[in-house]
Amino acid sequence: MEREADRLTLVADPVRRTGRLLLAGGVEQSYVDVADPRYLHFEYVRRMASVADAAARARTALSVLHLGGGALTLPRYLAATRPGSTQLVVERNPAVVDLVARELLPLPPEVRVRIDDARAAVAEAPAGAYDLVFGDIYRAARMPGHVRTVEFAAEVAATLRPDGIYLVNLTDLPPLVATRVQVATLRAVFADVCLIADRRMLRGRRYGNLVLAAALRAGRLPVGRLATAAVRDPAPGTVLHGATLDAFVAGSLPLTDADVRPDAD
Repeated sequence: MEREADRLTLVADPVRRTGRLLLAGGVEQSYVDVADPRYLHFEYVRRMASVADAAARARTALSVLHLGGGALTLPRYLAATRPGSTQLVVERNPAVVDLVARELLPLPPEVRVRIDDARAAVAEAPAGAYDLVFGDIYRAARMPGHVRTVEFAAEVAATLRPDGIYLVNLTDLPPLVATRVQVATLRAVFADVCLIADRRMLRGRRYGNLVLAAALRAGRLPVGRLATAAVRDPAPGTVLHGATLDAFVAGSLPLTDADVRPDAD
């Protein structure tokens, strides 16, 4: 029997006629506008897109790996804003893939979808293949332990080109312990890391999403452009980088495979 938490539905947005919400157990997971793939409903998706927008000159085609698919919002966005970009989407849940393929518009041919575990897919990926890797990996509203570690971050780093960027969507609640640990974990592997979030979250006032961006090359992240985009967002945000990120991490230690219980996922 299907558990309520596993039940997947696609419903129309009562406010935006062309909007579609993917729900899992009644909880919002993804949003796609079937008429305008450039429309991004959720703030964390806009923050991730702002990094993709600033990663290279406008309309330059990129090679992209998406870990976690949902309704394929960002693959559709990149196909519209950077035509010709080759994209591989790795989604663990075949029911999500089937529902999205059946109910939403077909994907461009440059976007491929593979049913697999994210870490297994990364381990098999060619070295230096991607300009961007997006991590939006959740099971039962939590990020699995095996994709939160230094070892996994190193595997992702190996798939990136020298100027490549890894993006991670996190959900957390005050006092943001998991986020601080994830920042420390990425900093153990990547030379340049920043955090983008709603100011209220950083003040410990609410639960929500935060976005981390990490680059192999020091100084690679376009922090100024990201800060401008964050301030101008309908849900104004801020960017922590350098000294402000040092203060945020405040001695938190990286997570390793040895720290994750085998049954934690």
